[in-house]
Amino acid sequence: MTDQSPPVEPEDVIEEVDEPEQEEFGELLKFTAGGFAGGLVAGIILDNLGFQRSPLGQWLVRTLAGEGESIFEGFYAFRQRLRQASGTMAEAYGWGKLAGMAVPWVIDGFSRLLGINVYGIEGFYIPYFYALSDQFGANVSGLLFFRRKEGNWASAIQRYIRHPVMLTSLAILLLVPLGLLSARLLGFSPTTQVYTALETIAANLCWLPPTVGWLRDRRHSRPSTSN
Repeated sequence: MTDQSPPVEPEDVIEEVDEPEQEEFGELLKFTAGGFAGGLVAGIILDNLGFQRSPLGQWLVRTLAGEGESIFEGFYAFRQRLRQASGTMAEAYGWGKLAGMAVPWVIDGFSRLLGINVYGIEGFYIPYFYALSDQFGANVSGLLFFRRKEGNWASAIQRYIRHPVMLTSLAILLLVPLGLLSARLLGFSPTTQVYTALETIAANLCWLPPTVGWLRDRRHSRPSTSN
């Protein structure tokens, strides 16, 4: 009996091979709102208790508002590792964000010990690191992920500069400090814990890169309408 199955067209094979892997950035988007809400709630409670300028209170508020999602994203990466799932860009991104969490605690502590006015213009960088130090970690981790995938730095850098998530992350790292400095120059000062939360939330644009990745995944997962 002859095989009546239709022949495989070359373009079908190419289409299947070239389909980009789904990187599961939608998973990371679930965690940001919880961190923002936690920072605001903590700020309201602390202000009502009279701890408007408590350094420990600011540490808590900024950690929740600026890094709350990083804790959950780290859990996501750990869960992926336990499941022995194949390594994805989203998992590498989550590990990087978790690794960068402690940096602002050190910067904040040393700044206060050195007598820097954390409420004035010169303290604009403190919310920046709370909001985006994990983004530094995610950026580096993403580059290392490409290096591991490609096997050499030249190809890894080429993938990095073509990847919309990495480019969005880099743009945030460069532009947010300008916004924070401008706000301080215009007279804003985080003199209450709620103001501290709002400043950190405004600087915490870490949700943008996963959003770009999620939109990219959705676009590539749509069935082709071409004939």
